[in-house]
Amino acid sequence: MSIQIGDKIPNVNLKIMGENGPEDLNLVDFSAGKTMVLFAVPGAYTPTCSAAHVPGFVVNADKIKAKGVDAIACVSVNDVFVMSAWGSVQNADGQVLMLADGSAEFTTAADLTLDLTAAGLGIRSQRYSMIIKDGTVASLHIDEAGKFEVSDADTILAEL
Repeated sequence: MSIQIGDKIPNVNLKIMGENGPEDLNLVDFSAGKTMVLFAVPGAYTPTCSAAHVPGFVVNADKIKAKGVDAIACVSVNDVFVMSAWGSVQNADGQVLMLADGSAEFTTAADLTLDLTAAGLGIRSQRYSMIIKDGTVASLHIDEAGKFEVSDADTILAEL
């Protein structure tokens, strides 16, 4: 069963591009004492993720943060170099942290994997969004495979 409201987030390191190259970012440590929004996409540069999911959070970042959110992060089963480049293309710098889950360790620990092997994409993340408060899932919206209906920025904004 996938992670649920009230669960602690997995204690797994993700990767983020720092000034001097890839760095570890542990969401348990990072979210301590904070409210954050975490959303996941099946893949960087994929159509819905690039055209709607990430842009929605970038455009609404100030509104989301004005409601008491300390950080917004996007996670995908891609490497840190791809996530960094995609974040730049999406104008996410300073708005949305682009987190790489290259080996799907976080995604697997949260039991939110999506098997897209038949499409040549391997194991990916389901599309979801969550509000995390001090390392605990306070809200969770998981889209059905192939859908983009409940994990969007507008849903998070309405909930906050």
